[in-house]
Amino acid sequence: MTDQLDAQQTRALSVETNGLNVIPDADRKGRPSQLFWPWFAANVSVLGLSYGAFALGFGISFWQAAIAGVIGVVFSFLLCGLIALAGKRGSAPTMVLSRAAFGVRGNKLPSLVSWLLTVGWETVLTILATLATATVFERLGGGGGSLTKVIALVVVGLLTVACGVLGFDLIMRAQTVITVVTGVLTVVYMILVADHIHWSTVSALPSGSTQAVIGALVFLMTGFGLGWVNAAADYSRYLPRRSSSAGVVGWTTFGGSVAPVVLLVFGLLLAGSSQDLSKAIAADPIGALAEALPTWFLVPFVIVAVLGLVGGAVLDIYSSGLALLSLGLPVPRYVAAFIDGVVMIAGTIYVVFYGGEFLGQFQGFLITLGVPIAAWCGIMLADIASRRRDYAEDDLYRPSGRYGDIQWLPVVTMLVATGIGWGLVTNTLASWLTWQGYLLGAFGLGGKEGSWAFANLGVLVALVLGFVVQWLAGSAAVRRQEARQEVAA
Repeated sequence: MTDQLDAQQTRALSVETNGLNVIPDADRKGRPSQLFWPWFAANVSVLGLSYGAFALGFGISFWQAAIAGVIGVVFSFLLCGLIALAGKRGSAPTMVLSRAAFGVRGNKLPSLVSWLLTVGWETVLTILATLATATVFERLGGGGGSLTKVIALVVVGLLTVACGVLGFDLIMRAQTVITVVTGVLTVVYMILVADHIHWSTVSALPSGSTQAVIGALVFLMTGFGLGWVNAAADYSRYLPRRSSSAGVVGWTTFGGSVAPVVLLVFGLLLAGSSQDLSKAIAADPIGALAEALPTWFLVPFVIVAVLGLVGGAVLDIYSSGLALLSLGLPVPRYVAAFIDGVVMIAGTIYVVFYGGEFLGQFQGFLITLGVPIAAWCGIMLADIASRRRDYAEDDLYRPSGRYGDIQWLPVVTMLVATGIGWGLVTNTLASWLTWQGYLLGAFGLGGKEGSWAFANLGVLVALVLGFVVQWLAGSAAVRRQEARQEVAA
């Protein structure tokens, strides 16, 4: 037993050599239930509380926001669970398995979007950890200036990059610890601030329009599960092929959604009780949550905030490194993860020390990249549902194989769905996105100033369009591929 534990510890502290390759049979291990730990740890961050303020910012009531939140969170992580099935069936990273639909070189398009999304998310989480640490230390009287931010950035950056570079075994061990620590401290936080909730104020919040509810639902989808779909198979690929498909979907969905649902509802109660808190969250989504805490819990709050954000950033940097490799960068996986870490730190420095208001840019980032990743997700789901056989592993790496070089149908579908989707979303808080929403008038939705402008229908349209086109027109290509696979067998 001691030798086994020593071996596990040695693996966790050594650099993972797996990259884009298919995981060998001998290295596939574990049970679907173990997927709970990385997905829970990546989403137990107190940032989930801030989403309560974000949702109410659409001008809707508590009950409207709660219903939109539960549906948006659970459905978006169900998408992750379904994509994770490809990992079990193919034992390769998500962006390699996507080649079966897009072709080996055609998949560079979704790989680029995936890289931008994951490296963007890890940067956002590092920004939040840095700002939260500075805010808390300012309350403690230790100063929240540049020096504090630099120290916080160094600590968070080192933790994230180290896990990303060392790889899967360390990530799984670290996420288990993060789950326990952040879970316990988050419950303590909720107990300490519960007296700041005023139900009479919360229940008096006026109801908003149907369009506003849809806008909140879409925003929460992109902020939670839809932001993870492009990485969903990166962890299930280590499971044995005989693992339960229902278990893979169920544990991924449950692990990813259970903490955000609880945190979101509690965050709605907090933000709905105080307009001042809601406004403060827009500037510093994590640090603002510390204002209601007694001084003695501020240090534990920093720990729970930083660990929760690091838990998400670690999964992002691991997957962003894989996405960078799938774009064709000729370096080992750990080098790709290190490069992403440098980009992450550079982005954090810019926003923390030179950037402006956070929320508008954050919403713009989520919705803008949420459209193409939703289109890819729809195409990928249809492709997975069409397949009756496991992937032909060697052909995932050969442009001359059965999956081809460029599959033009899904490539064009993703581009068209993205173009239509961007025409149906808006974000006036981010000046660099004023070009969006160009189809709202043409579709009779009232233009950029109409009531449907902030429903962000483009994300849902891109998801549905990608699925329907690939299911109806792409299934024939899948059948031809599998017929060739049967002949070759």
